Amino acid sequence: MALIFRAFRVTGKVQGVFFRHSTRVEAERLQLSGFARNLEDGSVEVFALGTPDALDSLQLWLQRGPARARVDGVEELSPGEQERAQLPAHFEVR
Repeated sequence: MALIFRAFRVTGKVQGVFFRHSTRVEAERLQLSGFARNLEDGSVEVFALGTPDALDSLQLWLQRGPARARVDGVEELSPGEQERAQLPAHFEVR
């Protein structure tokens, strides 16, 4: 199955609640590579490469997040080539 690249912006109470770490754990479980990073506005960006099914599962998980988070929204972004070029071979927190 071909791998695809998707990106998401998650808003709500998603910083300071282990959101990026928990996203890394879920992404590793789904065998995705990529990264999650905090933005200055309090949201989190997630860039991931994997199978369509795994990325759909990640998107569903992002809508809930970890127990201490409060997710208000998940927006799918149009990822750029710069982000794809920066993808590590595993999933990391930045």
